[in-house]
Amino acid sequence: MIAADCSSYLQSAYTLKNSKGPPFPLRSILVFFIALFGFYVCYFSFSQITFENEEKLSTEEAKIKIPCRAPTIPHEQLPYVHFPKPMTYDRGECSCTPVRYFVIISMQRSGSGWFETLLNSHPNVSSNGEIFSLKERRENISSILRTLDKLYSMDWLTSAAKNECTAAFGLKWMLNQGLMEYHHDIADYLNKKGAMVIFLFRRNTLRRLISVEANNYDRRTKQLNGIHKSHVHSKDEADILARFKPKMDVSTLIPSIISAEQSMRTCLDRFSNTRHMILYYEDVIRDQNALTRVQEFLGVPVKKLFSKHVKIHTRPLLDLVDNWEDVSEMLNGTEYARFLDDRDYVK
Repeated sequence: MIAADCSSYLQSAYTLKNSKGPPFPLRSILVFFIALFGFYVCYFSFSQITFENEEKLSTEEAKIKIPCRAPTIPHEQLPYVHFPKPMTYDRGECSCTPVRYFVIISMQRSGSGWFETLLNSHPNVSSNGEIFSLKERRENISSILRTLDKLYSMDWLTSAAKNECTAAFGLKWMLNQGLMEYHHDIADYLNKKGAMVIFLFRRNTLRRLISVEANNYDRRTKQLNGIHKSHVHSKDEADILARFKPKMDVSTLIPSIISAEQSMRTCLDRFSNTRHMILYYEDVIRDQNALTRVQEFLGVPVKKLFSKHVKIHTRPLLDLVDNWEDVSEMLNGTEYARFLDDRDYVK
């Protein structure tokens, strides 16, 4: 059709050129404008067809990339919603269940293990533990990103794995597991991947340091029948571990507190451009709505969460430390004296 139109315009121009009429210069001008108009019509027609084809291809590509865009998902949430296609299994009827990726960033002995079991009690949440505790997975940024790619493809099966309709999928990542060394590349990756970050820290740094010392002692002595356990599921085991009262090095106590708090501030600063929420261990204990906010952040139905973990150190601070008087004397009169008060901790 377009070729015929172009041919018609050219034929008209040729006929006009050879017919009797106005003087030669006027005929030449008319022929020129008719030919120019003909070429314009041809160019516009071909351009329109090309645009329509490109638009069609773009639409088809979008359908392939996002096969199940749910109308109930707000537009601003779309960068954080995924429809993964695992290689090792078929999500089947759940292939259109949107999945949100997440990472829990924390420090050892900050309640992250307990918090993760709470999340994993949700039928639609799978948090796969400290996958970067293995050094070979964090040797360099390439090994880190390769591991993350495999995890977020959902080809990562652990005891936390749910059925194919998992709606929130992630991991737990400690600050000393390569996270801070490659923070720039990791933050870029999380943003491009649309992964959300939950920062979980502990306000009472003194309690955290006491827990670290007690855990290190058990790592060396293996008090529970020759087995080291960072977390326990029975009161009897918790009572055995709680018997040990570490003697704190008061000469390094304040520098250790300063270092821990600086690490938390640095982490928050370096990952401030990610989509994140900040949570404290003490909030999870005291605030009944804290876990509701976490579930809403992850985009899963709000449910009552539970954990089989049994807390080890539940007694007042003065009963947890062998040299409590020295610790108290060192911190009293400083800005860290607030850690001596147990009111931020509820049994």
